[in-house]
Amino acid sequence: MSTFRCPVCDYVYDETVGAPREGFPPGTPWATIPDDWPCPDCGVREKIDFLGAGSEASGPDEISEGNSVR
Repeated sequence: MSTFRCPVCDYVYDETVGAPREGFPPGTPWATIPDDWPCPDCGVREKIDFLGAGSEASGPDEISEGNSVR
């Protein structure tokens, strides 16, 4: 699962953890979160401004199957 970081306050959205107080239970994929969802900590940036911070899936199988890791 991947993580995504707010470039302003460094809040990290982790797909494994989700954001339950925001209505996104654990396991919620980043792709299903609305593009206009603001950072829950600073409210300054929307989802489209978040930066990919890492992924647990980084082996060659993911690349050969055409999945991109962000």
